[in-house]
Amino acid sequence: MARGLRDIKRQIKSVQNTRQITKAMEMVAAAKLRRAQEKATSALPYSEKLKEVVGSIAAGTNGISHPMLEKREVKKTGYLVITSDRGLAGASNSNILRKVSNFIAERHQSKDEYCLFVIGRKGRDYFRRRGLPVVEELTDLSDSPTYADIKTIANAAVHQYELGQIDELYVCYNQFVNALTQIQEVSKLLPMENIGGGNVTQYEYEPSAEGVLEVLLPKYAETLIFSAMLNAKASELGAKMTAMGAATKNASKMINELNLTYNRVRQAAITQEISEIVGGANAQQ
Repeated sequence: MARGLRDIKRQIKSVQNTRQITKAMEMVAAAKLRRAQEKATSALPYSEKLKEVVGSIAAGTNGISHPMLEKREVKKTGYLVITSDRGLAGASNSNILRKVSNFIAERHQSKDEYCLFVIGRKGRDYFRRRGLPVVEELTDLSDSPTYADIKTIANAAVHQYELGQIDELYVCYNQFVNALTQIQEVSKLLPMENIGGGNVTQYEYEPSAEGVLEVLLPKYAETLIFSAMLNAKASELGAKMTAMGAATKNASKMINELNLTYNRVRQAAITQEISEIVGGANAQQ
């Protein structure tokens, strides 16, 4: 019985240590989430203004053409998939990877029809285990990524479209809503077929509208990828905070149950000892 009490006490101590770890991870994720939300929000005005300028050029200039604005026959599709490098984030990674896998399975019959640009170790390992065509990868990003961190893979994806190596590009990521809710997005980035809609603002361009568009369109596409990255990072931290919060609550519940079990076993042991003492005393009479 004493050994049973020691085992329960040791288990209680182990769960208490685990609860301290999950609570600390929850607090760290909450602090990082606030910063990630601020970065995602602060990036919106820049991307919106860039979209306005690019849309004005595309809509207000007659006869202008650019490969990134023109739909063409789709022979090969590119998917830029954003996941995390680490786990402990609930179903955040598995949800987006499942969505992408189903999307690909519905649209393609062969691996030759698509290629993958993957951000995050979880996504890279997932696709590699299944033998899917990963052409570019990026791992070991910080929790506060900068545009310079993702520029290489974003530029590679956009450049392959410009060269005609892929005929459309999708960005796949977790869209942040709040700490409890993330929406799995698979959105077409290229070609930008409807970018010229809305009000047209008159600008003067130097050297020409075509020259400005040539520079701004790839920049705009890369900016959208960076914005998706910031949303995905906020989603990851929100999911991690929620998962660690749930783990902390479960640990507290387990500790309460173990304490109750410990008290019951201890009470049973005391009762048994008293019964043995009384029994021995009665036997001597």
